[in-house]
Amino acid sequence: MGQGRQNEGRTFTLLLMIRVLLVDDHALFRQGLRSLLETEGMRVIGEAANGREAVRYAADTQPDVILMDIQMPDLDGVKATQSILEINPHSKVIMITMYRQDRYVFEAVKAGARGYILKDADATTLIDAITRVAAGEALLDAEMAQNVLDDFRDKREELPSEKHADLNERETMILKLLAQGFSNQDIALRLDISEKTVRNRLSEIFTKLQLNNRTQAALYAIREGIANLE
Repeated sequence: MGQGRQNEGRTFTLLLMIRVLLVDDHALFRQGLRSLLETEGMRVIGEAANGREAVRYAADTQPDVILMDIQMPDLDGVKATQSILEINPHSKVIMITMYRQDRYVFEAVKAGARGYILKDADATTLIDAITRVAAGEALLDAEMAQNVLDDFRDKREELPSEKHADLNERETMILKLLAQGFSNQDIALRLDISEKTVRNRLSEIFTKLQLNNRTQAALYAIREGIANLE
C-alpha cells in the first residue's frame, strides 16, 4: 500500500514537471484541454490561438511539449512547427488532428513533429502521449514512419545517402538510441557521458548527415538499418 502511494506520488510529480503549451484557434477546445491536463497534474504554461502566437510563446516560455493544431489562421500548424524547431530544435511538438491520414500531419512529421494525436482521444491516451514525448519518444506508428521514409526516398535531397555518412562508433550508437526513442538524459546514462556531450554529439551528427532535427535523424537511422521500427 505504502509503495503504491509512493509510486503514485512520483508519477504525479513527474507530470507536474511537464510544461505544456496549447495551440488551437478554438478557445473552448483549449479550455477543455487545459482543464483535463491540469486535473491530471500537468502544467499548462500558455495558450495560443494561431501559429504566429505559438512561435512567439514557444520562444518566450520554452515549453517541454507543444500540442499543436494543424488548421489555424495567420500561420498554420505545419509552418509554426517549422519555425519553432528552427529556433529550438529540442522542442517537442505533437500535432492535434481530426483525421489520422491528414496530409498536414505527414508534412508536420517531416518537419520534425514527434507525431500526432486525434482530437477525440481519451484522457489516458492524451496523458500517455504527452508523457512519452516529454521523455524523448516519438508517436510514430510503423505505417506513418514508412510513409515518411518513402517520401524522403522519392526526394533524395532531403535525406543523405549512406555515402555521405561519416559517423564514428560512438556517434552511430547515439543515433541508434535516438531512433529508438531515448531522451538525451537516457542516452547519457546508457553511454556514461554527460547530457551536454550528447547534445554536442547530436549537433555534430546533424551537421555530418545534413539533417535538421531528431525526427529526420531517426528516419535516417531506420532507413540505413542502424535502428528498426520494432
